[in-house]
Amino acid sequence: MDNSKTINEIEKILAKIRPYINSEGGELEFVDFKDGIVYIKMSGACVGCGAMDSTFEGIQTLLQEYVPEVIGVKDVTYEGM
Repeated sequence: MDNSKTINEIEKILAKIRPYINSEGGELEFVDFKDGIVYIKMSGACVGCGAMDSTFEGIQTLLQEYVPEVIGVKDVTYEGM
């Protein structure tokens, strides 16, 4: 199954969110989209931030609203560290 259209839509939404994350000294990176799950890695000031859970909730809400194929968002910030 070709996810390129869905990934393009996901990246468009993340591009709109990124300036807000950057304004707080953080960064978000799209890692993968598989089986309806968007994998995102945070860096900068986001790492260890107490608001990271609510940030992910907001990202998930926006992605699910605008990209019907998205069923969830997974934080992979600490994986592989």
